[in-house]
Amino acid sequence: MATTDTASSPRFTPQDLPYAYDALAPAISEETMHYHHDKHYAGYVDKLNELIVDTPFAGQPLEDIILSADGPVYNNAAQAWNHAFFFGQLSPKPQKEPSGELLEAINRNFGSLDELKVQIGRAAAGLFGSGWVWLAEDPSGRLAVVSEQNAGNPMRHGMKPLLAIDVWEHAYYIDYRNRRADAVEALWGVVDWKVVGDRYAEK
Repeated sequence: MATTDTASSPRFTPQDLPYAYDALAPAISEETMHYHHDKHYAGYVDKLNELIVDTPFAGQPLEDIILSADGPVYNNAAQAWNHAFFFGQLSPKPQKEPSGELLEAINRNFGSLDELKVQIGRAAAGLFGSGWVWLAEDPSGRLAVVSEQNAGNPMRHGMKPLLAIDVWEHAYYIDYRNRRADAVEALWGVVDWKVVGDRYAEK
């Protein structure tokens, strides 16, 4: 998430997509990307900028706001961060599978990549209403699939997010209607495991 420090500029600005709007089709259509990025994500950023004016949050990094805020400030801060994180892990030319230490950790904690995908798909299908499903690392180094309603982010539980699956309807309804499971399955074709691996390697 980009930040600006001048009084005449918004505190936070949406990150541009690192690919063209139509680059992830057919997994995610150009129309969905325009609505998801330009309307929903940008809307959360704009609302956050409004909410933090003349508050103690005005000078804080986005991650600190997520950890300390509640109510609308938290919701918009988390949704802004979550969306930037989500878009950043997708690619039209992704590394299709994890490798190195991340692959070892997935095999150690889930048995296989296929089993991890099954567990994420099950969590996404079973999450009532809107929210996010995460692959996250807990403080002991163990990987876990975490379901969070609404704007939930595993950083609030002391965990490090590695992979985000957006299961708000705006993320998939244009392309898949109510077929959430199909939308999640299609995402695996555009998830860049190099990005996820780089996140895992960060200390």
